[in-house]
This record gives sequence, structure tokens and C-alpha cells, in this order.
Amino acid sequence: PLAPDVAQRLVRHIRATGGVVVSRHAAERIARHRLKSKDWEHALRAGWVLAGEWENGSWRYQVRTQNVTVVVTFRSLAELVVVTVWGKVS
Repeated sequence: PLAPDVAQRLVRHIRATGGVVVSRHAAERIARHRLKSKDWEHALRAGWVLAGEWENGSWRYQVRTQNVTVVVTFRSLAELVVVTVWGKVS
């Protein structure tokens, strides 16, 4: 797994370069929680990353803000997948 600070820098780099893919499950959760793209994108831009957890064959990282948690996994150094999202609108 990546150290949280390394994962955080990678999340921010990938977000800035446009390599973010939203899974179908995450899109459903975003809709269910009535989140706007600015809500979960803010987490990727400014949230803090927790230690990685091994789940379903990949390391997953929770990226949190006060209101939103985004779970991501890395496909490469240039692409991440938003696996799921939960929270409330600020």
C-alpha cells in the first residue's frame, strides 16, 4: 500500500490531470446521497487520505472531508477510480 501522504499527493495529481473515472456504483451513491460533483471533487482536491485497505483485490483509500468520504483505488500513476462515495451536502 501507499503511505497516506503519498496517496494524497497522487490523488491530487491525478485529479488535476483528469485521470478520474467514476464507477457505476459510485455514480449511484452520488445520486442517492444527492451530492453534486463539487462535493466529491472537493474531497479529491482538499481531503485527507487514510491508510489503504486491501479489498476485492486492490488497495483502497478513503479520502475525507468534513462532509464527504470518497473511496478510490489506483489503476495506474495516471488514473484512479472512484469506487464509492457517501456523505452529506455541505
